Amino acid sequence: MIVGLVYVDGVVKHDGKGVRVRFLVDSGATYTVLTRGVWEELGLKPMGEVEFVLADGTVIKRAISEALLELPGYGEWHTPVLLGESEDENLLSVVTLEIFGLVLDPFKRELRPARGLMKTTH
Repeated sequence: MIVGLVYVDGVVKHDGKGVRVRFLVDSGATYTVLTRGVWEELGLKPMGEVEFVLADGTVIKRAISEALLELPGYGEWHTPVLLGESEDENLLSVVTLEIFGLVLDPFKRELRPARGLMKTTH
């Protein structure tokens, strides 16, 4: 199977400012990542820190904050964001996709509305 990369455009907003961002959709990533240039321009401040283990076993830490994200055609929602470094990539994660009620369709390489599931007791 050939795996393709999926990108989406959005606008990250904070404190009256907005920055257009091209995100790589990573349905395996927990948190959305913003590069240093983006979050510094918006004036985002750390609210905590998260530790990650990379595939090679390296442990890294990134500060976490939150921002308002607009995805054209899907509205805008608040989402947690990692305050990345300059060498990081802008990633759109599974948590943010769930907040928007979206899933990545890997075959069509596009975002689509998620199907909600609910269990009843009868």
